[in-house]
Amino acid sequence: MSHPLAVAAIGFWHVHAGDYVRNVQQHPDTTLVAVWDDDEQRGRAAADEFGVEFVADLDELLARPELDAATITTATDQHRDVIGRAIAAGKHVFTEKLLAPTVGEAEEILAAARAAGVQVVVSLPRLYHGYTTAITEVLDGGSLGRLTYARVRLSHDGATAGWLPERFFDPETAIGGALTDLGCHPVYLVQRILGSTPETVSATYRSLTGRAVDDHAVVTVGYDDGAIGVIEAGFVSSNPFTIEVFGTEGSLTFSDATRELLVSGAKGEGWHAVPVPADAPDAYARWVTAIRTGVEETENLDRAVELTRLVVASNEAAGSGTVISYA
Repeated sequence: MSHPLAVAAIGFWHVHAGDYVRNVQQHPDTTLVAVWDDDEQRGRAAADEFGVEFVADLDELLARPELDAATITTATDQHRDVIGRAIAAGKHVFTEKLLAPTVGEAEEILAAARAAGVQVVVSLPRLYHGYTTAITEVLDGGSLGRLTYARVRLSHDGATAGWLPERFFDPETAIGGALTDLGCHPVYLVQRILGSTPETVSATYRSLTGRAVDDHAVVTVGYDDGAIGVIEAGFVSSNPFTIEVFGTEGSLTFSDATRELLVSGAKGEGWHAVPVPADAPDAYARWVTAIRTGVEETENLDRAVELTRLVVASNEAAGSGTVISYA
């Protein structure tokens, strides 16, 4: 294994592809060596931007013995094939969510990675932000009592302002719209707060801009202990990222508008700010550590699979117009 790790950027379909390339270039233990994309014009433009070689043949690139790993940000419908080929070539993989269009494909990818002894990490960035750590500590402390409700909203104006590429609205390649892409973050945060196994799932998807997929969406999950989770995502308005959690004895809120975590406790305690620590090492840094140590980022992968499971269930509920049983 090279020092630093030699990494290829595979696919520039997703808007975050360049962010991950910058992670590669900025991390002291990784170096970018090549770019591939199924769209040659897009791939060559990315290679020129980042000052590395464009390789037109993916299998030839993956066969290079000096290549250690790859960031993979192809269209979601290509993940099973492209990630699978990288794993078969013995390359470690950092990839954008969703890991795969179906739970079965996600589990197949991870089984192959484990059999090949390669490390996979999925970009679930908000799991490692300081507010998530602080919220988890509040919940673990029990001051909110029995949790009754959690709501997480994330939105931007990519559809209405016109900066989100039109390919994000193709149901075949994107495997969905706002909920499948941006909604992944509220999904895994609600799962972190209330649990990964709700009892029921319902969803309302709408297209304000008339595209073939949802450009804003709301998903409601019901738990067998009576708690309700609400997941909101949209491409049609730019609003502060928001988390709300209610319990029988207290509540908490966090918003990007103020960057404050506010908690109200039991016994008449008023609202007060709780310190938010610095972010933990991000998903990319964790991937590099996993490669070097050989220790799998198990929580990341478990959450990536459960994220896929709930997104698939949400899309099914929206498509059928019914409340579905999550089990």
